[in-house]
Amino acid sequence: MASQRHKPARWQRLMQRIAASRPGAWLFSRGLHYIDRPLLRMSNGRLSVPGIVTGLPVIMLTTRGAKSGQRRTQPVLGFVDADKVVVFASNWGRSSHPAWYHNLRANREAEVSAGGRTGVYVAHEATGAEREKYWQSGLEAYRGFAAYERRAGARRIPVVVLAPKSD
Repeated sequence: MASQRHKPARWQRLMQRIAASRPGAWLFSRGLHYIDRPLLRMSNGRLSVPGIVTGLPVIMLTTRGAKSGQRRTQPVLGFVDADKVVVFASNWGRSSHPAWYHNLRANREAEVSAGGRTGVYVAHEATGAEREKYWQSGLEAYRGFAAYERRAGARRIPVVVLAPKSD
């Protein structure tokens, strides 16, 4: 998968500020996935509301439920770095981790769709220099992560790296 990062237009950066605000995060966190999931499915992962409106790359992440074992698909912000996919468990700056993060901790294997391609990946949580590198890249792509980090309080936002599963 090739890198999907690009510089958003001025109006997209304005929309990023709105999405990063408390009211924007509240609104988008409650309704965006109802539009984004079908849009991503219909476009084979090429179109998403955040991608269009804010210029942010969205990854479709399918995990197995930690308790139920059922497949769960969630659009998440992330980017492609060579053969890896990096996602951020920001949960809109809430004080708890998103469900998909708990699912990946219980079962590290996931299906990832990005840029029209789908594959099986294995997740690990970035730590140390790796986390800092990807966190800085995330902040450069989306300043809203800084606001989410402040709102998350004592919770450190996990950075998850997904590498292609080798057979």
